Amino acid sequence: MTPSRVFRLTNMLQRYAWGSPTAIPEILGAAPDGQPVAEMWLGAHPLAPSLATAVAGAAARDEAETVDLAALVRSSPDAMLGRSVVEAYGPRLPFLLKILAAESSLSLQVHPHPHVARAGFRRETAAGIALDAPSRNYKDDQHKPEMLLALTSFEGLCGFRRPARTLALLEGLDGDFVARMREALRASPDADGVRAAFEVALSARDVDCTDDLARTVASVRARIDAGLSTSRADQTVLDLDGWFPGDPGALVSIMLNRVSLAPGEAVFLAAGEVHAYLTGVGVEVMASSDNVLRAGLTTKRVDVEELMSCASYAPRPPQRPVLRAEPGGLTAYRAPVPEFSLLFGAVSGSALVTHDGPRIVLCLDGRLTLSGPLGPVATLDRGESVFVPHDAGHMTLDGDGQVVVAYVP
Repeated sequence: MTPSRVFRLTNMLQRYAWGSPTAIPEILGAAPDGQPVAEMWLGAHPLAPSLATAVAGAAARDEAETVDLAALVRSSPDAMLGRSVVEAYGPRLPFLLKILAAESSLSLQVHPHPHVARAGFRRETAAGIALDAPSRNYKDDQHKPEMLLALTSFEGLCGFRRPARTLALLEGLDGDFVARMREALRASPDADGVRAAFEVALSARDVDCTDDLARTVASVRARIDAGLSTSRADQTVLDLDGWFPGDPGALVSIMLNRVSLAPGEAVFLAAGEVHAYLTGVGVEVMASSDNVLRAGLTTKRVDVEELMSCASYAPRPPQRPVLRAEPGGLTAYRAPVPEFSLLFGAVSGSALVTHDGPRIVLCLDGRLTLSGPLGPVATLDRGESVFVPHDAGHMTLDGDGQVVVAYVP
């Protein structure tokens, strides 16, 4: 019997403007360079695949052939992924793991449903739009449900509030667009009214509405200053207008559920869910896609019509994953999609990773030794990660540290 093979990963950093200059470098044990680091991608997405180097033992860091993870998976899909994963998704890793560090708001966005992503990708490819073109919406043909697990206190906006609550928050605010939003919700206090009010708010982008939005923001500020504000929604409007002055996304924020996550808490976002992360550091796992439709709060491409065509307008509270205790103190976070799940928690002694299929193991703190059936195969310090193929079998983590494991359930 040969020792289990695992592959040490070198992961790609994304330096978007909203990122924190310190959070991800701190996890990696690197000195900040003063520039924002928004995300670290761990996976095989073609836009930024991790580089994989085989390791032979717990202390092995010798020079070996390095290939991108997508190529490694394609070279031996059954061994890397397992037959059931290959049959379901083809010879590709179906999930993408990220560390996300937001110092200011991400865009107001939606991720497309599978049929929308496939059609959009074909349409833009046939039109000859380059994959890296700023005018492109669909970077691949996959949907992008996602789950975010907070590592610090994390704030976000996820899905639409009940219309009655939105109406209460809009009451007393100045501005023609706000008045039209109220009219839409009063006329139809359901998903149809939510869509109509959402469309009114976003239509402010198409006209010179600077003065009208400024009136609304001023009335929000006056309500706070007078001690009459009863919701964090008012402060969110001011925060967003400070980051993106005059952007109608500040109006939309009044319609969205505010989500506050403590470390270890998580939220799931289905395709079509309107959302905007605000601040905090978290681990994000998703179907392996980079398809994002944006409606505001960004300097990137905005396509309101395309976003509205696939957004979900049903008012509902944010969806939380199902949690289950695992052997050794880890917790499984199960989302209602087949592409991904997470294990997360502190290891003090030993913890089992009994799931088959492809796995990515990321040490968030401390030092952990990963062992297979024949003994240790890799040691992970803070910020280090490995890809564990299906054919490596079940694994054990020993040591003291914090870990997250992405896997196919």
